Amino acid sequence: MAMIHKFGKPDLFLTFTCNPSWSEILNCMDGVQRPEDRPDVIAHVFNMKLKELLEDICKHGIFGTVLAYIYVIEFQKRSLPHAHILLTLDSESKIRTKDDIDKFVSAELPDPCTDLRLFQIVTKCMVHGPCGTININSPCMRYAQYRKSFPKQFMLMGTLFIAEEPLNLSK
Repeated sequence: MAMIHKFGKPDLFLTFTCNPSWSEILNCMDGVQRPEDRPDVIAHVFNMKLKELLEDICKHGIFGTVLAYIYVIEFQKRSLPHAHILLTLDSESKIRTKDDIDKFVSAELPDPCTDLRLFQIVTKCMVHGPCGTININSPCMRYAQYRKSFPKQFMLMGTLFIAEEPLNLSK
């Protein structure tokens, strides 16, 4: 609360999740070891990458000028760490419009013809599945139904809430 009092409400909420398939983790495995056998390696690599992410955000200003940030590290069911990060930006960097959002957020797959590597990373790490009738034992399924009501209906328009009033943004 002291940070909010001094710097205002946070502008961005980020989640940074450990990937047990990061090469830095896999390269430390001996013989038949699996990442879950080495929580020390997982913690070390996660902290190293979190520090690098915070440097990109705060020192290199990928979202603009950061006035304040705070984060907490939690552990998932499989003992993987993830960080919840709150960022407060200066007035020039605040996200106010659809164009501001579009600079940082995309819900579309990258074009494999123009950036194959990014396409491969996104489809491997950010696309959910297989699930549904193909895999009813997937963690997202319960009683042969999607637990979180996915897939959601495609929307041509996003909604931005400012001062508790919705502002519709065309796509």
